[in-house]
Amino acid sequence: MVPISESEKERLAKAQAELTDLKDQAAALEEEATSLRRRLQDAPKRVRTLEERLLETKGQLAQAVSQNEKLSYTLREARDHIAALREEVEKLTQPPSAYGTVLASNDDGTVDVFSGGRKMRVEVLPEVAPELRRGCEVVLNESLNVVLSRGAELTGEVVTVKEVLSDGRALIVGRADDERVCEMVDALATIRVRSGDSVLMDTRSGLLMEKLPRAGVEELVLEEVPDI
Repeated sequence: MVPISESEKERLAKAQAELTDLKDQAAALEEEATSLRRRLQDAPKRVRTLEERLLETKGQLAQAVSQNEKLSYTLREARDHIAALREEVEKLTQPPSAYGTVLASNDDGTVDVFSGGRKMRVEVLPEVAPELRRGCEVVLNESLNVVLSRGAELTGEVVTVKEVLSDGRALIVGRADDERVCEMVDALATIRVRSGDSVLMDTRSGLLMEKLPRAGVEELVLEEVPDI
């Protein structure tokens, strides 16, 4: 048997050590390759799981969006209902409006009205001013300003004209033969009013509002005087 030198023993030991390291590396590589194969085999399952979770998430998101739209619609309806209720409450809590009758218009844009048994000079909204005439009924707000114009008063007392004065006023005879001097509204001032005519008088303001027809009397009046 040939003896082995120390150097050869060292080389042989070193070679065995390298061989052991290579075997360990090969085993590690084999385990890594096995792990990679296993992960590659599990990859389709994980992909399917992720797709299912994605679909489920999309469904939950769509459901949340639908619920959000329903909540938004309900919120809008509630907001509109609250606004309508607030407006109704404001209307119900407003103080009552007074009515008055226009007596005259002034150069400064104000008007004289008769309301609640007293004569007042009040302001007028610009959009209402062109509609105002003597004798028309107006609505006053809580500050006693004219905010709305209505037509002339259609009810009152029937009186008889005794005489039309030169300044446009008229001497009238009322109940119990009481005589009174009254002013005529602008519309009546343009109509020929004669003694004996029946006119409508607003008892609150004392204005003569309208000339009333007297059909029974007019049938007895002759338009032409006969010769005989």
